[in-house]
Amino acid sequence: MRIALIGYGKMGKAIERIAVAKGHEIILIIDLDNGFEMTAENLRKADVAIEFTGPASAAANLLTCAQAGIRTISGSTGWLEQLDTIKNAFVKNGSAFLYASNFSIGVNIFFELNKKLAALMVAHAEYAVEMTEIHHTQKKDAPSGTAITLAEQVMKEIPSLKNWVNRSAQNPGELPILSKRLDPAPGTHEVKYFSAVDDIEIIHTAHNREGFAGGAVLAAEYILDKKGIFSMKDVLGF
Repeated sequence: MRIALIGYGKMGKAIERIAVAKGHEIILIIDLDNGFEMTAENLRKADVAIEFTGPASAAANLLTCAQAGIRTISGSTGWLEQLDTIKNAFVKNGSAFLYASNFSIGVNIFFELNKKLAALMVAHAEYAVEMTEIHHTQKKDAPSGTAITLAEQVMKEIPSLKNWVNRSAQNPGELPILSKRLDPAPGTHEVKYFSAVDDIEIIHTAHNREGFAGGAVLAAEYILDKKGIFSMKDVLGF
């Protein structure tokens, strides 16, 4: 598999290591200093693009990939208000697109546990719920995309929760997400239900970036021969 790697920070470098170890070829690397090389001609030399940049550039990068007709994986967060537009662009150009707020296999199992626990807790109004996410100080968005996904899953199961807030809850219907930035934490997410008599918690703690990077490469392998819009649930068969 020939890969165009868009974004060459810590995640991009981890993806490169894993992809090369699995026998894949990185034929194009786009970073801050060579954005001019991200042309349709260059992108079409690859079988798939893997995009990990930031909120300011992700949507424009993905639109360029869609217009080039290249199958694309993205794990950038903080831009999702434009997600439907990007999905439509990939469908229009007959390509494939897979977005995930987190590519870690462990986190995606955690997502399924979170949905199940929320479905069990909906009948127990005596429990309040809050979330905590911890990342390194270089992370540009807060709360994390993973925390937002977890919050949206909980709100879907518990209708009394109307919106998430990036602070302690101050009003009924708020689901608090507490964000902490500590080095060198690669990522911890906690969902906690608490009452006067006990607490119930589920926690996922990443030890390094290898799980995220490995999942991204696995996702790229999955869409290599496909068209349409996919998620990690498709990749993992959930």
